[in-house]
Amino acid sequence: MELRAAIRGRRSIRKFKPDTVPREVVAEIMAEARWSPSWGNTQPWEFYVLTGRPLAEFKRRNYEKSLRGDLPEPDVPMPEQWPAALKGRYGELGRIVLETLGIPREDKEARNRYYLGMTGLFDAPCLLVACLPRELRMEYAMLDIGLITQTICLAAYDRGLGSCIMAAAVVYADLLREIAGIPADRRTVLGIVLGYPDEDYPLNHFPRPRVPERDFTHWVE
Repeated sequence: MELRAAIRGRRSIRKFKPDTVPREVVAEIMAEARWSPSWGNTQPWEFYVLTGRPLAEFKRRNYEKSLRGDLPEPDVPMPEQWPAALKGRYGELGRIVLETLGIPREDKEARNRYYLGMTGLFDAPCLLVACLPRELRMEYAMLDIGLITQTICLAAYDRGLGSCIMAAAVVYADLLREIAGIPADRRTVLGIVLGYPDEDYPLNHFPRPRVPERDFTHWVE
């Protein structure tokens, strides 16, 4: 696949087919992703791959904890406030999602059902949990995680797979540690779900707004 087409074509998939992703395909993706750059070639990342029964158990218990209203306890703090421009973009995406699903903004029950459904990871058959050693300074280690995450998503797209980078997969860090056997000295940073996209689902096709490059590029000449 041509690189520019992959950059433009990759998107967050919000519903997957039940088809299993072969282990060898995930292994190929990870073998390519290891060439991602990192600070001083430290390659600080570790990934735990959940499929089958462990993933089903995680989805079930993740849903139950969210339904009970258990407070999130992520290893990495989640954003609580956004600058005005970023908050506007975030809100615009929420509006597009609800309109695409035909959910009126005032229908709080339907909105809650959608957000609660995220705990099931959009029915993805594979979850990659990105981890970092706790003793690392997170500011730059997080950049390394971002780089390999993008590489994984592009390599998956090249193979006809969809992906979605999800904070909802790591809000209950202790649950992941229990199910996946993640050591206490590792931080769970984010989840990447993989699978074959359900092409009939409207949220897998809506237009994705992007600001023009002039809004974030500053020329000094």
